[in-house]
Amino acid sequence: MEEKQVALQAIYSAFEQTAMSHKAGAACRKGCAYCCTDAGSIDITTLEGLAIRETIRTFTRPRQVELNKALARDMKRREKGQSSACPFLLKNKACMIYDIRPFSCRRIYSLESCHRDRPPIIHRHVMELGRKTIAGLQRLDHSGYSGHISYILHMLAAPKFLSTYLAGEFKPEEITVFGKTHRIVINQVIDKETPLPDK
Repeated sequence: MEEKQVALQAIYSAFEQTAMSHKAGAACRKGCAYCCTDAGSIDITTLEGLAIRETIRTFTRPRQVELNKALARDMKRREKGQSSACPFLLKNKACMIYDIRPFSCRRIYSLESCHRDRPPIIHRHVMELGRKTIAGLQRLDHSGYSGHISYILHMLAAPKFLSTYLAGEFKPEEITVFGKTHRIVINQVIDKETPLPDK
């Protein structure tokens, strides 16, 4: 898994370098959190979830307890079809996992200030690059899954699922019911359906 985590960071870096010129005029600033509260599902791969999970384990016990409550609230709200702010968003609108934030957060930026009546405006080249990068992330996490951040972290909290995933085994039957009800994507299936990105 350590090699995959290094490869994950390389994918993030490659995206940032390629998208840099398009994002240079972004309106995003510290404290602007529209994409953390109103932009929809925060989808991650299990590999990204594993990195987030390891970071959570370094938090103080009180923060872990509060975060687990926030993740549970987020799950319940989303299961009911209700909007929900990211559980990792602090009261000052900073991200508690900014350095290891998932790609769905890294890819979103806006050329103009966002609010409810004005969603993010993203350059079309960056949108296409983001699509190809997601395909690369799913290919890297070939024995894993993709889905909303709270759902993936919930799956990784199950010892049986975690041990299967860490062993590099692929047993989708273990998550069949949860996967269907929570729209979990099987990366292996998506990988077969997605053409390789242009070099």
